[in-house]
This record gives sequence, C-alpha cells and structure tokens, in this order.
Amino acid sequence: MRLPRVGLAVTTAALVVAGSQSLPARAHAPTATSSVAAPAAAASVALPARVAPQPLAGKYVVVDAGHQLGNHHFPRKTNALVPAGGFKKACNTTGTATNRGFPEATFNFRVAVLLKRRLERAGAEVRMTRTANSQKLWGPCVDRRGRAGNRRPADLKISIHADGAYGAGPGFHVIAPTDRKKWTHDIFQPSRRLAKTVRSAFVAAGLPKAGYTAGGDGLDFRGDLATLNLSNVPTVVVECGNMRNAKDARRMTTRKGRVGYARALARAVKDYLG
Repeated sequence: MRLPRVGLAVTTAALVVAGSQSLPARAHAPTATSSVAAPAAAASVALPARVAPQPLAGKYVVVDAGHQLGNHHFPRKTNALVPAGGFKKACNTTGTATNRGFPEATFNFRVAVLLKRRLERAGAEVRMTRTANSQKLWGPCVDRRGRAGNRRPADLKISIHADGAYGAGPGFHVIAPTDRKKWTHDIFQPSRRLAKTVRSAFVAAGLPKAGYTAGGDGLDFRGDLATLNLSNVPTVVVECGNMRNAKDARRMTTRKGRVGYARALARAVKDYLG
C-alpha cells in the first residue's frame, strides 16, 4: 500500500529532525585554504645548521712555541743545565731576531697561536708548551718541552722556530731526530715522515727551502736537540725561515705572512693524521 504524499513528507522530515538531534557534532573539515597553508607553515621551520667537518676530531697535538720573550732577563735560570737526552744543555736561549729587532720568540708564539686556532677548528685538542709571550717570563726549559706530550701521548708535536743565519738566503728547513737507541729509535721513522709532510706543505704554500743548510733539500736530522731526544711521540722542529734575510723578515713580521706559516703547518698536521 502506498503512503500518502503528506505522510511521506512528514515521516521524512521527522527522520531528518531526529537524525540531527541524535548524531554527535562533527568537527569542521579542513578547508582548502588551511590544507595548503599547513605545508607552508612546516616549511618555515628552521633546519639545523650544518656542522663543519672536523678532520682532526679526537686528535691531540702539542704545539711548542720556541724560546720566551723574557729569557734574556733570567740568565741564571736559562743557562742552568738540564737533561737533553744522554747529555745536558742550557735550559733555554734567547733566540734570534730580524735585523730590525723583531724577536724570534714573538714570531714563534704568534704563529703557534694561529696554528692552535686552526687545529681546534678542525676538531683537535691542542696543548701549548707556553701560553704567553712576555718580558717578565722565561722558559720553559728544553727538557720540559721535549717531554711535553709524553705522559698523555700526543699524536704529534711541532716546535716552531726561526733561523738566524747572517748573510744567508731565505728559506725554511725541518729538523727531525736521528735514530738514537734508548732515545729516539721509537719515533725516528714517524718523525721523519712528519718532517717530509711539513716540507711538502711549505713547498705547496710557495715557501722556499733553505739553500744554505742541510744540503738544501729542506730536511735536517739532528741528535743534539732535547726537544727531539726526550720526546716519545712524532716530533719535528720547524725553522720557518731565516730572520736575518730581508725577504723572510718581511714575511715574518706581517700578520699575513704568519697566517701563511700557520696555514701550511695546519695543512701538514691534517695530511699526517688524515
């Protein structure tokens, strides 16, 4: 039997009303605008900054800035004899200077500080054998410098110096230990490799090899230096240039020149430990 049209309409209306009363309220669906805006908001979140690579992370390096500015004020202390590897030598010396009086001790320290910063930025832990350059200070003695990095073994040690050869040409040379049983036999080979690595880095930086000493090839081997003899880790002494030569003196007395030396030394450390 067919329902009357009026009854059907009423019945349908009742169902609609009843449904609207019995169903729970529904959350509004996201609009097209809000759905597009969500990714835009997410994209505005700042991403973490990229971490610079640290090729020397976990490495421990000793940097020895040769001499001390105030050594000449303390002759009794600096002339005292100390162990040097089977014999004794004076605690320390004053170092050399340019013809215009710029001290080697100051050059050594400034390059050492620049090198320290570069190595630390690359992730290395750096120990300095001296942390100041002052007329009021002396030392440390060469035996302490030689043993620096032994108790807690360093990965390597670099001693920064400058030569003072009157009447000679420009150029650097790197000194490594000779093979001395009981003293340097264990570090002779790695120190030799370190010396060659430093030489390569200096040459790549455009620095000339000293032609007036050690055969002119930029390498020298000595058994009379406490800094080398007393070390238990790979160690070299770097004579960065000749302070008595006008060309080298101009480079050593400018910040730009010293940055160049520090950059070459940092490159050598990375190459050796890489």
